[in-house]
Amino acid sequence: MPSRTFTWNEVSARRLERSGLTGKPMAQDPAGIAAALCGAHAQVLSAAELSLMLRTDHGTRTAVHDALWTERSLVKTYGPRGTVHLLPAAELPMWTGALAAVPVGSSPFAPDVRLTPGQTEQVLAAIEEALAGAELTVDELSEAVVAATGPWAGDLVMPAFQGKWPRWRQVMHRAGQRGALCFGPNRGRKVTYTSPRRALPGFRPADGPVALAALVRRYLYAYGPATPQDFATWCGAPSGWAARLFASLAGELEQVDFAGSPAWILAGDTEAPAAEPSGVRLLPYFDAYGIACRPRDLLFPGRAAQRALAGRQAGNFPVLLIDGTVAGVWHQRRSGRRMIQLTVEPLTPLTARQRRALDAQVQRVGEILQGTAELTIGTVSVGPHA
Repeated sequence: MPSRTFTWNEVSARRLERSGLTGKPMAQDPAGIAAALCGAHAQVLSAAELSLMLRTDHGTRTAVHDALWTERSLVKTYGPRGTVHLLPAAELPMWTGALAAVPVGSSPFAPDVRLTPGQTEQVLAAIEEALAGAELTVDELSEAVVAATGPWAGDLVMPAFQGKWPRWRQVMHRAGQRGALCFGPNRGRKVTYTSPRRALPGFRPADGPVALAALVRRYLYAYGPATPQDFATWCGAPSGWAARLFASLAGELEQVDFAGSPAWILAGDTEAPAAEPSGVRLLPYFDAYGIACRPRDLLFPGRAAQRALAGRQAGNFPVLLIDGTVAGVWHQRRSGRRMIQLTVEPLTPLTARQRRALDAQVQRVGEILQGTAELTIGTVSVGPHA
């Protein structure tokens, strides 16, 4: 039976606080913030820079660059759902141990495109060996993988943006999740890949079951109450497996009632802020708060779902967050070297207090991006082509 009942407002206030969105930073350094968020999505690095630095009260995007390539406190690699993330270097053993232990779902590719299990292991071993002492572009890595495995690995059969990629690239993300690959510094405009062991001597993935338990604890602390299905969706795992994982951790978890449905928290973690959820925040593409917080119907109520979700997928639109729920969208455009035109489209008129808070957020965006941001209030259009 549920031990406690949580309302949406209680959970929203708790998640805002733990995500550093209440005005009190949970950390000031990019790695500490990434740890609290369970990673920052970084397919678009500028969005990851905003995700991290909007949760501090000082510093610019260069702090993220320094954490990645000078301090080495952050690692850019493949994380939950096989997507590119910034993860704390100190936690990489946990992340790789846990993600390597997540069962692989069915392949999205046609049978004649897929790799066999044996071929997959050959490719992963070839990637690890090629990157052990080098920083390689994807073309250089491809040459090394094909030379170590066979011509089949280089067959241009994998659907890509405007053509075909070589067969081996369909498991590139798994190399990152296993700790055999991470991103290196750009070589000019070209992305490079390397081994995390080059920057983190002595690195090795943690034991799978231990790492998975640690990841569940981190996730539930940041985004609970949550269900096994929520966790499965967040990390890209089969739902049945996630249910068994939660059952195996029964002694560490506690069932509660959240908005009328059963959900789980860490045992004893029943505190919620006394104040109602409040504040005005700008969240960039694929910010962790919008991706991980559920139920979506409560986070994106009514017209917010029509405007800010694409096929129930969160993250495709930067969002305006008011009092813990999505209340509009925004976008930016550079004008010259320093001017940033920032347009916010609220779903309802802003109060004077909300406008002042929004102005402060706009100013902070400009600081982070090392420019000057100017705000325009736009009009939301909601419809099939919005």
